[in-house]
Amino acid sequence: MDFQFNEDQNAIRDLAHQIFTDRATDEFLLEFSRTDATYDDDLWTILAEQGLLGIAVPEAAGGTGLGLTELCLILEEQGRRVAPVPVYANLVLAGLPIAEFGTESQQTELLGAMSAGQAKLSAAIAEIAMNSAIATQVTATRDGDSWRLDGSKAMVPDGAVADFILVPAVTGGSTSVFIVPTAASGVTVTAAEVGISGDRAAHLALDAVAVGGEALLGSEGQGEEILTWIEERANIGHCAMQLGVTEEAMKRTAEYVSERKQFGISLGSFQALAMRMADSYIDVEGIRSTYWLALWRLSNGQDARAEVRAAKWWACDAAHRVVCTAQHLHGGMGADIEYPIHRFYLLAKQISFMLGNAGQQLEQLGKLLAADDSLGFRALEV
Repeated sequence: MDFQFNEDQNAIRDLAHQIFTDRATDEFLLEFSRTDATYDDDLWTILAEQGLLGIAVPEAAGGTGLGLTELCLILEEQGRRVAPVPVYANLVLAGLPIAEFGTESQQTELLGAMSAGQAKLSAAIAEIAMNSAIATQVTATRDGDSWRLDGSKAMVPDGAVADFILVPAVTGGSTSVFIVPTAASGVTVTAAEVGISGDRAAHLALDAVAVGGEALLGSEGQGEEILTWIEERANIGHCAMQLGVTEEAMKRTAEYVSERKQFGISLGSFQALAMRMADSYIDVEGIRSTYWLALWRLSNGQDARAEVRAAKWWACDAAHRVVCTAQHLHGGMGADIEYPIHRFYLLAKQISFMLGNAGQQLEQLGKLLAADDSLGFRALEV
């Protein structure tokens, strides 16, 4: 198997790395965190101008027509700099499913505007990881040639700035997905603060919201298929970001313990600390290898259900150890919320609890293997 990225993919990674590194410096992020802003609008504009927001958008809709692999390379670099821009919600949660299931007009109108940085998108799918007792629901009722939507959705990623949100709704005995403009009558978006990162999410309420048939994504009753499709790619997107977060946190910690001296010698020479850094390296490589396998299978149209669950489990479980080690080995400074390493800790923990934490991923993986034990043996054939 060839694990090398091609020339175009390397060019995309290099471009994303340059943009995020030049803009999202530690000094800039410190000053940014002291403002009331949640997102770096200037960085968002740069990403649009350089064509990175349209990386997985069909060429007919104004994008470059590439795929999930190229998108994940961008997410890795975003995670490496903890850059405050809603790339994941726009390109993964909404952009990919519209490109896959949307009509030509939906792609042209929505993805074209997204690629140009003129519209922001998201999807209301947080209930995937919610307990059924607190899961929210929207119902859709036919009203002539239109639909009436009623209900609520909680914790929509980057929903506070979204112009359009993909909303799953119960239609009779099935589920359908609708593209709902947040400016429509009857739509209420309430910003919700996530940790110390600002209003990175929103609660969505729909009260007799009327949408036309053109708002339906895919066909009526196709919602469960679309949600499963989104969830797999959303989890892989999380893995990509988590790889960037943990690898950079590990790198910074290794540099710190190599330079910081105690009793006249560098901390990195202490065996206990060296072993913890070695464990971090193993964890980061575990995240990388499982994520690459799942990404490769998804990108090649193969069944990746078990591989995605395994990759997300690593991205949750191993990331916890990596960022805790990074914070611990930085001593008292690691607990300072304005010190750079804390931003990596915070983002890693947020990723770990989105769309299901480590325990939930392991539970779903166990169900898959119990239903079809050939999925486990398949890993030995790669």
